[in-house]
Amino acid sequence: GTRLDYYWQKDQPEWQRERFRVHIRAARAAGRPLVVHTRESAVDTLRILKEEGADQCGGVMHCFTETWEIARQALDLGFYISLSGIVTFKTATIVKDVARQVPLDRLLIETDAPYLAPVPFRGKRNQPGYVRHVAEEIATLREIPLAEVAAATSANFHRLFPLAQTGAAA
Repeated sequence: GTRLDYYWQKDQPEWQRERFRVHIRAARAAGRPLVVHTRESAVDTLRILKEEGADQCGGVMHCFTETWEIARQALDLGFYISLSGIVTFKTATIVKDVARQVPLDRLLIETDAPYLAPVPFRGKRNQPGYVRHVAEEIATLREIPLAEVAAATSANFHRLFPLAQTGAAA
């Protein structure tokens, strides 16, 4: 994964941006998808993804917490949107809005363990088994069966990361 994070790393933003560019170029050269973390840096993240041709390798916006407008721009670049336990938090209205609007064939779910445990485990150590709570919340928000969310997000994962399905070496 790669990142632009102006929340935890306020100093040296140009250094971060240059490392981000290097990671995008490496993903393009290797023909592998990017896993992108962005925090308080969405405008720069999208700008650099566009400038570096990240649409050629695609990827996922990991642990997404931005607005629908940012999600739409990432989707336009061929990226998937991955939602974490944050979507279960009462106050996460922006993330809930994104969860309702992302096309089902471009949605992923994750735990981001050991962080961001979903309700009813909020504040505790997160674990992979809790991902079901993320899927349940998305199903509720979209008013669709849990099985539909599970099937779509599993298929999306295997489409984006085909080597994980075959067990082939990276």
